[in-house]
Amino acid sequence: MTLELTGGFDFAAPAPKNSRWTRQYTAAEVTFGCPARPSERTPRVWSGRGLGLPETELAEFAAQLRRVMQKDVYWTARATCPDRHAGDAAVWSPGHYDDEDGFVYFAGPCTHRDPWPGYRPARAFTIALPRVRGLRIRVAAYLAG
Repeated sequence: MTLELTGGFDFAAPAPKNSRWTRQYTAAEVTFGCPARPSERTPRVWSGRGLGLPETELAEFAAQLRRVMQKDVYWTARATCPDRHAGDAAVWSPGHYDDEDGFVYFAGPCTHRDPWPGYRPARAFTIALPRVRGLRIRVAAYLAG
């Protein structure tokens, strides 16, 4: 993309980076997709037990969580959730860095379609909307630490 400024100056501005995340919403949950990754950097999910993300992608994922919390569907799900503690950070564990693979793991209520135990690469994973806030708190705390 080239922009022409008043005064005849031209310069090339880089096109905005496409996000490497997708988000799909239902009334109760958000599904994060991450199709543009090599398999060794794909998020890992232990369905119902936790989520692992490459440490280098945590800041971008935190931005995705923030975007979810800006949606009306998030606030509706929070307001109608019978568990008033669903958004608490305590729903998720503090981030744990694994120096063998460079991932940070958060134990908590994240799901995907694989019924097998253990952390598995997942191109998509789902989090109940009321639980997003707690994960955002844990990710932010890890990044701040």
